[in-house]
Amino acid sequence: MNIVNSPAWQALATHAEAIRPQHLRELFAADGERFAHFSLRQDGLLLDFSKQRINAETLALLHKLAETADLKGWQEKMLAGETINHTENRAVRHMALRADKQEPPEVRAVLERLQAFCESIHSGDWRGFAGERITDIVNIGIGGSDLGPRMAVRALAAQQQPDIKVHFIANIDGADIAPLLARLNPRTTLFIVASKTFTTLETLTNARTARAWLLASAGRESAIAQHFVALSSNLELTQQFGIPAENVFEFWDWVGGRFSLWSAIGLSLALAIGWRQFKRLLTGARAMDKHFIDAPPAENLPLTLALLTLWNTDFLGASTAAVLPYSQSLSLLPAYLQQLEMESNGKQTDRDGNPVGAATCPVIWGEAGTNGQHSFYQLFHQGGRLIPSDFIALRQADFPLPGHHASLLANCLAQSAALAFGQTADEVRSAGVPETLLPYKIFPGNQPSTTLILPALDAYTLGQLLALYEHKVFCLGVLWNLNSFDQWGVELGKQLASRLTPVLNGESDDAGFDASTRGLIAALNAE
Repeated sequence: MNIVNSPAWQALATHAEAIRPQHLRELFAADGERFAHFSLRQDGLLLDFSKQRINAETLALLHKLAETADLKGWQEKMLAGETINHTENRAVRHMALRADKQEPPEVRAVLERLQAFCESIHSGDWRGFAGERITDIVNIGIGGSDLGPRMAVRALAAQQQPDIKVHFIANIDGADIAPLLARLNPRTTLFIVASKTFTTLETLTNARTARAWLLASAGRESAIAQHFVALSSNLELTQQFGIPAENVFEFWDWVGGRFSLWSAIGLSLALAIGWRQFKRLLTGARAMDKHFIDAPPAENLPLTLALLTLWNTDFLGASTAAVLPYSQSLSLLPAYLQQLEMESNGKQTDRDGNPVGAATCPVIWGEAGTNGQHSFYQLFHQGGRLIPSDFIALRQADFPLPGHHASLLANCLAQSAALAFGQTADEVRSAGVPETLLPYKIFPGNQPSTTLILPALDAYTLGQLLALYEHKVFCLGVLWNLNSFDQWGVELGKQLASRLTPVLNGESDDAGFDASTRGLIAALNAE
């Protein structure tokens, strides 16, 4: 049975009609212990979802839906290594990358090689073609081979090694790589080329540019081995590029790109923060894995986040969701979660090849606080759209400066409260506002939000945070009966781009393309 036609789904639809008219003001007035009833604590984390438009019956019905979808059974399939990525005939085993003593032998072998490599860079044993220490690392990748490590390096800036600078190149636009190369020293720069197949167009284009830049200075092909390593499973193509096998770190087809930070793809992060801290990242993720597997549904953080997203999307009608980290260090988290959530669950065909029959992944977006308050929060408060939000805050600042952190937290708490409760006409009048301005000062409120508080931002808590959202994605995939681990929607544009490139280069004609595309080609090629 399609989940949308199940009694559990229909019961939620009926319940939604009853609760939709209720304002968060009413829900809080009816339950003086609402925070205690709708918050969870786990391993230093606090998840407050009391500002969601739910009551105890809502949660009970949502948990019944999770039972109907057989969430526990799908957990067991994933853990057993079954091919739950059925369209690509692959297992989904990213948790095995951080399983510590239970990790597969091949994972342990790569981790040991990564550790040795990191230590050789940090100790200065690894030298460039002119005999100098490596001071700059450039990660060349795209998508999951870029967003994860890029976000994590930014997030853990307070823990970074003082003698290594890590940079990232992803866009095929020359404006991404050219300014960076202009300020780097080829004698002290190491490139990490991250591509599982070693065929990714953007990555290989940038890697060839970096290769030519290095050789222009070094003057000999043998220098490639001193300044390039690869994260790939294609030893033939990496060898053709000039990267020897001992400089290639493998990862596997059971690791999806957006779930790959924990693998060799995390090398740039390990170089930025040191191997001990990278292991702490894995430990934090492993702790969240254990919680996700063992915790009962009512206490399970990833499941709770997933159920709230489904409720807001399919029963309250939200088409978007905001991620609002009140931490500048987490400023890239919304972009990371855009890929994690929308590439995983932005689908309308279920596991059986049928239409899902309901809205799936909302549009994910956001900005670090307090910057976002001066751009899109106006629409949150008075724009008339339902926009659920995840606020993320740190109890302790990672860069503690007097007078900063308390103000940052005050803004975070103020915004979640203002979005929830708004401001009525009577409250505006009591403040002495003239009647002519009254309509402009009313805030409807009733915008649902969740607040996640981390004790601090370090490698362990970042591991917890990212694994939390990974498991949320898995839960939503089960609830919507989706395969969260393929991404066929990425392919069509790539195929068309490969056909258009020779046309734009004047190597073939534009026959077979639509009138709009032909007109644009002509305009771009006009002298």
